[in-house]
Amino acid sequence: MLTLENLTLHYGHSQILFDVSLTAHAGAITCVLGTNGVGKTSLLKAISGTHPRSGGTMQLGGVAMPANIPAHVLARMGVGYVPQGRDIFPLMSVRENLETGYACLERADRRVPDEILELFPVLNEMKARRGGDLSGGQQQQLAIARALVAKPRLLLLDEPTEGIQPNIITQIGEVISYLRDRGDMAIILVEQFFDFAYRLGDHFVTLERGHVTHNAPRSGTDRDALLRKVSV
Repeated sequence: MLTLENLTLHYGHSQILFDVSLTAHAGAITCVLGTNGVGKTSLLKAISGTHPRSGGTMQLGGVAMPANIPAHVLARMGVGYVPQGRDIFPLMSVRENLETGYACLERADRRVPDEILELFPVLNEMKARRGGDLSGGQQQQLAIARALVAKPRLLLLDEPTEGIQPNIITQIGEVISYLRDRGDMAIILVEQFFDFAYRLGDHFVTLERGHVTHNAPRSGTDRDALLRKVSV
């Protein structure tokens, strides 16, 4: 679904990512791990088009993507992005937040599928409530659901467990597993909660100072060695 080769990224004169290469397959969860400040969020921004790549190549479904392709174009091509911090609209209702995903769809497809409300039943109960009135965990569920409304082929998740209570972390993990098992979506998960990421991951990539230091499937990954790489 996604192939990156030698991707580089700069913020001004500072280089953040150095020759990052990875592949994310449909029906699999690729976990990107590392300590704070190593470039994990920057990588998702490059993939989603919210920050232009400086170099390297990116293919989505076998089609080459220009370095400066806008985020809204990638969204319409099937890239769903759930950013760190969630970025829900606090003064809009849950229903209205979900409907912002319609922008990526043809008019005939503009509806919230029942499947999404079944995955996140609390959202169905709170459709009329303002997004800003939800708890952190409920807002995270809303952010993921909003991305799913746009029917992504590639789902990017940035720290979905951050600041979330344990029972909702469990629910989110079950949803991510379900989406993987459907087989029609590639998932890239950036996560600091090691046990959560290791339990879900099919492939593991670690970053250190913007460089890839590990890139292997679960079968080629030793858990303890992986934990050492991402521990302070």
